[in-house]
Amino acid sequence: MRLKWFEDKLRDKIPVLIALDGDKVVGFASYGPFRAWAAYRYSIEHSIYVHKDFRGRGIAKKLLRQLIDIASAKEVHTIIASIDASNEISFNLHKQFGFDEVALFKQVGYKFGKWLDLRFLQLMLPTNFRPHEN
Repeated sequence: MRLKWFEDKLRDKIPVLIALDGDKVVGFASYGPFRAWAAYRYSIEHSIYVHKDFRGRGIAKKLLRQLIDIASAKEVHTIIASIDASNEISFNLHKQFGFDEVALFKQVGYKFGKWLDLRFLQLMLPTNFRPHEN
């Protein structure tokens, strides 16, 4: 499953950032389209994962900084983060980078035997390109 995900990212020329501890992968980050329709082509949604044994070491902060830098150099106007509403650490990390909370969806996920609420956060990037319509 992860191999197909990685191959799809490579095919679509979407960055996948890897955090290593020696030769062990301890975290990764990437992004993808926010929605599949052409009107949303300047919007992306990102994901960051750090192994539980390596959290609190600044890995997610480094990955997020790199993702923002990469997106800023491309034709990206806004970055969306969807975060489990109970994940205050991720919420605060995103706030440090200027993300604003724009929505809260109630009980849209189910994991670990309970319903989860989902926060949407958004970072507007300086748009240094002229958007075009199809």
